[in-house]
Amino acid sequence: MPGVDGAVAAIDLGASSGRVIVGRVSDGRLVLEEVHRFPNEPVQLEDGLYWDILRLHHEVIAGLRQASRSAPDLLSVGIDTWGVDVGFLDAAGTLVANPVHHRDPRNIPAVERVHARIDPGALYGRSGLQVMPFNTLYQLDAARRTPAFAAVRHVLPLPDLLGYWLTGVVIAERTHASTTGFLDPRTRDWDKELVRLLGLDPTLLPPLADPGTVRGALLPAVREATGLQETTVVTLVGSHDTASAVVAVPADGPDFAYISSGTWSLVGVETSAPILTEASREANFTNEGGVDATTRFLRNVAGLWLLQESQRAWEREGESEPLATLLDAAAALPTGGPTFDPDDGSFLAPGDMPARIAAWLTAAGLPVPEGRPAFVRSILDSLAGAYARTIDDARRLTGRSIDVIHTVGGGSRNALLCQLTADATRLPVVAGPVEATAIGNILIQARALGLVHGDLDELRAIVRASEPVRRFAPSTSPT
Repeated sequence: MPGVDGAVAAIDLGASSGRVIVGRVSDGRLVLEEVHRFPNEPVQLEDGLYWDILRLHHEVIAGLRQASRSAPDLLSVGIDTWGVDVGFLDAAGTLVANPVHHRDPRNIPAVERVHARIDPGALYGRSGLQVMPFNTLYQLDAARRTPAFAAVRHVLPLPDLLGYWLTGVVIAERTHASTTGFLDPRTRDWDKELVRLLGLDPTLLPPLADPGTVRGALLPAVREATGLQETTVVTLVGSHDTASAVVAVPADGPDFAYISSGTWSLVGVETSAPILTEASREANFTNEGGVDATTRFLRNVAGLWLLQESQRAWEREGESEPLATLLDAAAALPTGGPTFDPDDGSFLAPGDMPARIAAWLTAAGLPVPEGRPAFVRSILDSLAGAYARTIDDARRLTGRSIDVIHTVGGGSRNALLCQLTADATRLPVVAGPVEATAIGNILIQARALGLVHGDLDELRAIVRASEPVRRFAPSTSPT
């Protein structure tokens, strides 16, 4: 392909699926090729819910093997995953145990224990994170009470654990580290005093590096298994998937909000500095690191997990229906159906989601949806309402104007949710790209290698030139 100097590969792992995508930039446009896709399913054991991290590593190697065949000139690999979860290595660099899933209930009692050591207001002033029971600092409080924790010498965020297995280099990328609760959002370094206050050893946390840093060359065994060249390197990207997704928001100007829509919905704005006010704490907003030292000022909203888990419950009943059919039927229903708080703690763990939603509505004195389309509509109306409240709070807390909402990720394909979001917020919604996380991952690698140049605005211009989007205007009449 004329003008192309080389390819890079994004390893993009979401909480329900993963993919390996090869990308090239030519004449100001991005060309993508998905070479491998696979499910990411946790494993429930008697003692807890775990990620199958070795299976994920196997799929990463399989994807890189396909990438090497598709792009013999592959220059670099970048890894991103969902946030907060970590893996443990012992002194020999061996995995201590499978990483615990953030939805495991053992994390919930840790919140009270941590807050007994440090006041929640003081904790927010140090970490800037909203209180969610699966934040890494709560997970580590739970983990350190297990016998296996005595062997732990390195705590690695999951993309850095996978990167370690590719390169042998122990390091943590800052955007993902910012989801742990141990990173000072002002200095962008570990808060070692906080680590000690919580009864942990700061030496467990690895050195930090920024997106665009070359992590290292591939280990010989990885090269042999994949067919990649000695010159192929692993480059740090925005390794928290939302950090990479926000890079690929096709915004033309600063006055936008984003919804990174998938299993979780990350709803917020991009700021130049963290906002650590009491008002932002009360609104339960979080300050997570972005690429180029930006801050992702956002709130986590339950997301399409509610719909995914409902579908799994219906499948267990033996009568599944295609999602497209359910969405069409839900779209035909009138407005004004019952809504619920999608962030209620009762919806966090796996289980019979329709029954939990029905119980929540009954307790609130609201009617229970009749039939699956009505449940789907209730879920999407509830999410759209939560998005609208979050964007109103972001506008209030930052004092900035918001003219448009960009929704990216898998949820951007859900036309009904996009339309309901436009209606609830009274703002236009621009949907796409679907593979925003992989695109942001690829663009940061390409910039680090000199294949593209410029700041975030210039990277987003490449996205606008390359990726189709759909536009949704607020309805002028009830749907």
